[in-house]
Amino acid sequence: MCGIVGYKGNKNAQEILTNGLSCLEYRGYDSSGIAYFINNKIKIEKAIGQIKNLKNKINYKEKSNLGIGHTRWATHGKVNLDNCHPHQVGKITLVHNGIIENYGEIKKKLQQFGYEFYGETDTEVACALIDYNYKKTSNMLKAIKKSINTFIGSYAFLILCSDECDKLYATRNNSPLIVALNNEETFLASDVPAILNYTNKYYLLDNKDIVKIDEKINFYDENLKQVTKKIKKYEIENINISKGKYKHYMLKEINEIDDVVRKTVAPFIIDENTFQSKFNFLSKFEKIEIVACGSAYHAGLIGKYLIEKYSDVNIDINIASEYRYKKHKFNCKTLVIIISQSGETADSLAALRIAKENNAKTLGIVNVYESSIAREADDVIYTQAGPEVAVATTKAYVSQVAIFSLIAMYFKSKNESIKNDLKDLKNLPEKIRNILNKDFQKFAKLIYKQNDVFFIGRQIDYALCMEGSLKLKEISYIHSEAYAAGELKHGSISLIDNNTVVIAINTDKDISLKTISNIKEVKSRGAYVIYLTNDKNIKEKFYDKLILIDNISPLVSPMLAIIPLQLISYYVANLKKCNIDKPKNLAKSVTVE
Repeated sequence: MCGIVGYKGNKNAQEILTNGLSCLEYRGYDSSGIAYFINNKIKIEKAIGQIKNLKNKINYKEKSNLGIGHTRWATHGKVNLDNCHPHQVGKITLVHNGIIENYGEIKKKLQQFGYEFYGETDTEVACALIDYNYKKTSNMLKAIKKSINTFIGSYAFLILCSDECDKLYATRNNSPLIVALNNEETFLASDVPAILNYTNKYYLLDNKDIVKIDEKINFYDENLKQVTKKIKKYEIENINISKGKYKHYMLKEINEIDDVVRKTVAPFIIDENTFQSKFNFLSKFEKIEIVACGSAYHAGLIGKYLIEKYSDVNIDINIASEYRYKKHKFNCKTLVIIISQSGETADSLAALRIAKENNAKTLGIVNVYESSIAREADDVIYTQAGPEVAVATTKAYVSQVAIFSLIAMYFKSKNESIKNDLKDLKNLPEKIRNILNKDFQKFAKLIYKQNDVFFIGRQIDYALCMEGSLKLKEISYIHSEAYAAGELKHGSISLIDNNTVVIAINTDKDISLKTISNIKEVKSRGAYVIYLTNDKNIKEKFYDKLILIDNISPLVSPMLAIIPLQLISYYVANLKKCNIDKPKNLAKSVTVE
């Protein structure tokens, strides 16, 4: 959600800014813009839609070595040029990620001082406040300090002052921002991929740090006391964010899942018969609270089912945006697990901080190295999904499920053999590859003209239904709902008409017959049933189309069962000619509440 890039150096700033913004496209955006110094004056270019529209406006022959750029995902105000960043008020030009919650109050006060506003954004108000404080102090550092002490909310700002054509300022609070360097060049970005073409050395900013970049990089705390920072290195190799031979990033990323699973579980398995436990610290907890949003929440649901099945630990699962406002009862034997692909999800990060404020132990399951959740949690487990560009997560979700499968395996190993589970886990990448090689377009052709699709299942299959339904709706825009199969007769079965598509999942042998009864209920009312199961011994036909997967350990099976649902969703969206990698109204990294 929104991307920020800044540059000061000896190369073409416009080119570096737009290239950096292109590397952040996966975060989601609806407009973009850059501001740069040319002949000691600030020039601004903005465009609605894709970054290529912005690139077409820019004169790359102009020589500039300092500038800032932004991709906007609309929060305050419509998608138009007045609301697009960068914003300029008086002598201040800036870009902003985050939300200033008290901007309305600030706006009214500034209007009393004669400020006029042309857009609807909180960012324009923030820009005006910094300008107002700069006029009063004639000092950028003091103006920024005074302004950020007024702001309530989250922000990452890159700031230019028309009086200082050789300087770039930045500050952050609860919104990610890094400062990177390469010889005489300095880069700023909201995410590491924006700078990896130039350097892997960077500094992390603490909340309310202020950065002044001129001949060198100067760091200050919120009291303007100069501080030193330690250089970090991004050590992850083989960063590849090209589509390669695939039409869309999503299809490419689904086809990487077998390798992702292999990499994610490798550190935990010595050989086919030996599980190298890294979860011994879990044994001291009596309660685990899992907190996440979206697909990560669905991964957490699977984690809840698996861990509860093989342990005596009480597991709660919470939506992060609700968790931060509920009453909490933490104690020294409570562990809070935060799941986030980006490690920057605003609601999940807030939940983590609430847990820490109450002295609960925290564990982050994240995909992005040195992200905010990874840094702030007491412990962190990195999934090994690599960069995920498509907004709809696939491989990162499976890697999260893999971690929960390993945790459940740890608990199971304390009481019984896990030899067969380990064997299935080792063979899982090959089984995933076999599914990836199958044709799921035939199922998509049955669905893509539908207005409504329903997913039904029980227990862990219901969690899979929720993720399958989310995938379909977020990239194809087909209305889709997931229902616990046993709840159908309590109201929702009234939605079933002739030829209503119902995707039924049945992989849990303990409740298989109950699920089949529910499938028969919708079938008898005219539903067209696509049946996903691992049962090769079906004795009667109560479905229209069959998707058969291998019958493997319940600890491993969810990672296999989700692949057909991801592929079907992809091919449905492809048939509908949707913007699969960047669905409307969605963003990859949700850094605002």
